[in-house]
Amino acid sequence: MNDMSNAPLELASARIRQLEAMVGRAVIGQRQVIREVIVALVAGGHVLVEGLPGLGKTLLVRSLSKAVGGNFARVQFTPDLMPGDITGHAMFDMKSETFHIRRGPIFCNFLLGDEINRAPAKTQSSLLEAMQEEQVTIEGKTFALEQPFLVMATQNPIEQEGTYPLPQAQLDRFLLNVFIDYPSETEESAMIRQVTTNAVGNQLDVSAVDAVLTPAQVIEVQSTAAQMAVDDSILDYIVRIVRTTRDWQGIENGAGPRAGIALLRCARAQALANGNLFVTPDDVKSIAPAVLRHRIKLTADLEIEGYRADDVLRDLLANVEAPRQ
Repeated sequence: MNDMSNAPLELASARIRQLEAMVGRAVIGQRQVIREVIVALVAGGHVLVEGLPGLGKTLLVRSLSKAVGGNFARVQFTPDLMPGDITGHAMFDMKSETFHIRRGPIFCNFLLGDEINRAPAKTQSSLLEAMQEEQVTIEGKTFALEQPFLVMATQNPIEQEGTYPLPQAQLDRFLLNVFIDYPSETEESAMIRQVTTNAVGNQLDVSAVDAVLTPAQVIEVQSTAAQMAVDDSILDYIVRIVRTTRDWQGIENGAGPRAGIALLRCARAQALANGNLFVTPDDVKSIAPAVLRHRIKLTADLEIEGYRADDVLRDLLANVEAPRQ
């Protein structure tokens, strides 16, 4: 590969790291979460985030939106939320005696769908259809969604009251499943100090975030990532990881072929974020848990014993031989 062909990769890599650093100004700690959400953006996919309330999910999406000069919207999913509340609906204008389309919050660059599993299946599916098709149909008329378009949907722990678990087929539409956990003591102290300094009330402060990219530049980075060459040995490694999930002890249902496609897309984005000009086995291995954890189902025995998908995936990834670099 010559210097001429490396230039777009180096530019894309620099832009990703710039974006990551800028979002990190507002979101203290949670470096891995920031990285994984940006990987999803670069790979052109969507993120399902699991974690308790109050851990900075809204701040993360708002910061990312501001850093790329995009539009942000938030939808709070509730049991009475209707599909039209997300996508929009036709409204009758009494003056002109005609119907006008009123666009819903989904017409944005970054959408936070809070507590998606509190809404019934019909409403969930309206969001997931828009994610898959990148378009919305209102009263028989189709509207393309603005690009880049990233949905970050949050899911409450299933044990909480009033939740509807997402079906496996719908979970599979999310490129990544990200866990957001409590920050460390040092990070929590820094976050509390930053959030409360000269602040009145409970407003999210994204004033430290400047626009470092434009939506058009994000699309360029996405295109560069999609064109990154991948060695056959890396492709073979990805296929072996996915196929191993289908025969691994403790996994009842393994990952399907879409998981391999998702893992390749994310490995390319991870390689660029790591400053690599080609995909390495470490790029694949580091992003694999977020790609696979929602695409496998553990056996009832392991679930009863308190095992998590990550525990099983850690052993699996350690046992699938990686190609030598």
